[in-house]
Amino acid sequence: MANKLKIDIVSDVVCPWCTIGYKRLEKAISELGIEDQIDIEWQPFELNPNMPAEGQNVIEHITEKYGSTLDQQRASQQHMADAGEELGFKFDYFDEMRMVNTFDAHILLEYAKDFGKQTELKMAFTKAFFSDRKDVSKKDVLKETLLSVGLNADEALAKLDSEDARLEVREKQDYWKNLGVNSVPTIVFNRKSAVTGAQPVDTFKQVLTELIAEQKSI
Repeated sequence: MANKLKIDIVSDVVCPWCTIGYKRLEKAISELGIEDQIDIEWQPFELNPNMPAEGQNVIEHITEKYGSTLDQQRASQQHMADAGEELGFKFDYFDEMRMVNTFDAHILLEYAKDFGKQTELKMAFTKAFFSDRKDVSKKDVLKETLLSVGLNADEALAKLDSEDARLEVREKQDYWKNLGVNSVPTIVFNRKSAVTGAQPVDTFKQVLTELIAEQKSI
């Protein structure tokens, strides 16, 4: 068996296009039948590293950050909801939705990696935020999500108070930023090549087919 194709996905828990991008990548992998040849690792990126604990209303936040009008935002939200629906993912945007701080979620994703549950936890956080109207910066939501994927919640939450665990996430964020990653999702193959954004399924299939063929010839 050739070595597995390593895929790093640099993303944030509250990034809708990261979810769409991953679901399209997952579909491409599944349609090619190469699940056993792929090794995925999620890498931390905070869209809003300075987001205060109380968060900020999504509409207000997007207006402030990107200058989008309400009509533009509604159209964009509908576009994402449609894209999600095609992939079996529900985006439930609502007027009181708040953008939140995701640093703690990233620490827990590092923890989950040791148990082979990183992707499962990532998607559970994303679903909690976008589908279930939950605040993924709150301890009780984090705990509930950890338990839902079968992780030891108390052990995981203890990591949030660990300076080493916090530093590890900051260093990983800096590593990817220093490589020039400034938008997410950025999907990196074997630490050599990358695509950004939620590419169509066919694009992912083409990239994966070429890279798998390359792996086999090594």
